[in-house]
Amino acid sequence: MNHGFAYWTAFARNIGWVTVAEQAVLRRRRVAIGGLGGVGGSHLLTLARLGIGAFHIADFDVFDLANFNRQVGASLASLGRPKVEVLAEMAGAINPELSLVKFPDGVTADNLGRFLDGVDVYVDGLDFFAHTARRAVFAACRERGIPAVTVAPLGMGAALLVFLPEGMSFDEYFGLAGCPEEEQSLRFLVGLAPGRLHQRYLVEPGRIDLRHRRGPSTAMACELCAGIAASEVLKLLLRRGKVWPAPHGFQFDAFGNRLAHTWRPGGHRNPWQRRALAEARRQFLGLKERAGSAPETPMAQVLDLARWAPSGDNAQPWRFQLLDERRCVVHGRPGVQDGVYDLDGRSGLLALGALLENITIAAREFGFRAECRRRPDSPETAPRLDVELLPDPGAPLSPLFPCLTLRTTQRRPLSRTPLSPEHKRRLEEAAGPGYGIVWLERERLRVANLLFRNAKIRFTIPEAFPVHRAVIQWHSRFSEDRIPDQAIGLDPLTTALMRWTLGSWGRARFVGTYLGGTVLPRLQLDWLPGLFCAAHFALLAEAMPRTADDYLGAGRALQRVWLTATLLGLQVQPEMTPLIFARYVREGRRFTELESALRTAERVAAEWAALIGPEQAPRAVFFARIGHGPRPVARSLRLPLVKLRWEESSGWGGSGLPVSPGPGGSAAGSGPARGRPG
Repeated sequence: MNHGFAYWTAFARNIGWVTVAEQAVLRRRRVAIGGLGGVGGSHLLTLARLGIGAFHIADFDVFDLANFNRQVGASLASLGRPKVEVLAEMAGAINPELSLVKFPDGVTADNLGRFLDGVDVYVDGLDFFAHTARRAVFAACRERGIPAVTVAPLGMGAALLVFLPEGMSFDEYFGLAGCPEEEQSLRFLVGLAPGRLHQRYLVEPGRIDLRHRRGPSTAMACELCAGIAASEVLKLLLRRGKVWPAPHGFQFDAFGNRLAHTWRPGGHRNPWQRRALAEARRQFLGLKERAGSAPETPMAQVLDLARWAPSGDNAQPWRFQLLDERRCVVHGRPGVQDGVYDLDGRSGLLALGALLENITIAAREFGFRAECRRRPDSPETAPRLDVELLPDPGAPLSPLFPCLTLRTTQRRPLSRTPLSPEHKRRLEEAAGPGYGIVWLERERLRVANLLFRNAKIRFTIPEAFPVHRAVIQWHSRFSEDRIPDQAIGLDPLTTALMRWTLGSWGRARFVGTYLGGTVLPRLQLDWLPGLFCAAHFALLAEAMPRTADDYLGAGRALQRVWLTATLLGLQVQPEMTPLIFARYVREGRRFTELESALRTAERVAAEWAALIGPEQAPRAVFFARIGHGPRPVARSLRLPLVKLRWEESSGWGGSGLPVSPGPGGSAAGSGPARGRPG
């Protein structure tokens, strides 16, 4: 029953872009679509609305909840139903006159001939990781003289490749034959989009897990793919318009509003393509064990989000001992290992406090209340914390939850546009009872000068050099356990100079002492950022913190403030080393053998006390700059949950991770009690 359906009325609005005769041609053409998931289903419905009259569609899968973010056929009504049946119904509801042949077992060696029989164009919608099936289909298309179109959803864009029977073949372009599965995935990914327009805004690279066949996706990309694929099919069927076959390719990225036309003669053998493959291997295959399996228990889900808490130089001073689905022990790392910047382990305690706040926020999202208790018999500098999730379905969701993974450090200059009264009110409220904020808005030049002077201590004392040397991951945009060099805020020339200088203490001492080599990085990392921001602020406790619990509470407060700033679209950069050196001076403790640095520290301590008041200076638990600006494109990531598990037999030394910390107050930046956490 067609409910009064009339083909020429239904598709009359196509006329103008196509002629009546061309629409009649489309009505008589047959398109095969392999796979009806993210792109395949959208391909089918778009081509059906174009008025194409016949389809062969193949898919063996059923819809589940994980398909909802991108697959046009996924809904509560279709859960558990075969995709091929659901999409056939949807296409039939657009054109009940369709000739539609279904292949519910997917594309197999047994049905490949029937799947391509009488087909004019093949459109690829197979799963990204279906390499064997894809190679077989493209080879069969070439043998039968059928053009094949593949458009890949990447980020928030689409990458197009067309393979014509007389042109370069699929295998010649990608070179998948004889490669291990992970290498095939890598070559397919790089070959689809040599322009790599999507990489700049990939905020969680760890979500691309070639080993376990997982990757992120968006509905925008799938819909863009459908429009691009349908346009190519239109040109091929009507033989009108230029088709650029492989090794030509196109990538359009809607997020960056960019278009790339690529040409890779020789396909995977092309020198530029081989270079891109080498870079991709370092990025993806070099970290095979980073992702592990997806967290499934409530506690694992909560910890997977909580681990994004800030810590000094991305040191991540915590390990998780999972007891059951809702209980765990958080083991803090002994602060005595953290050198000159982690005075009495305070940096680690602040970081652990931020972690506990993240646990509390994440637990609410999953319907639980988190109870966190410090074991009184554990060392103050390496506390053990019992965490239990109690069902609490009525608990209000935290507005800060979306910011857990978005919060980061922006080390580059920000806008000087002042904060609004509403911004300051919300940040002060976020600090919570027992804490207040002192704003330094008109004092930006004084603070910039203080930071510039303070930075000379960091760059010249030998006690800091080993830490500085260990913290930076060179030639990197992301790092799981350090600071990537592209995130530290230096220009390329100064970055290269710093890398050379950190090769040995002799070089660092010579450059800093005789060549004035600390001036340029101090200007870029401290003075300019200190001047270009909306304000600096100090988070103060009502009473001077003394115990581990005091610092855990302060860490929770600073995390609430930082997450609230993220929610408001503001950028933050901690500036903690003046507080650390001022405390050394206040307590009469020597932190270096360099007398000139000790004298500079005395001046820094006096200037710091003058800025916020001598009575308030000892109560400061956090100091940072804040302002309007873009989110950084390079950032520190976090170790995967599988690498953060506590092993009772080996403790910190058996995790496979270095026990030496990153540099607390280095030029690269540092954490809550150091300088600039990631």
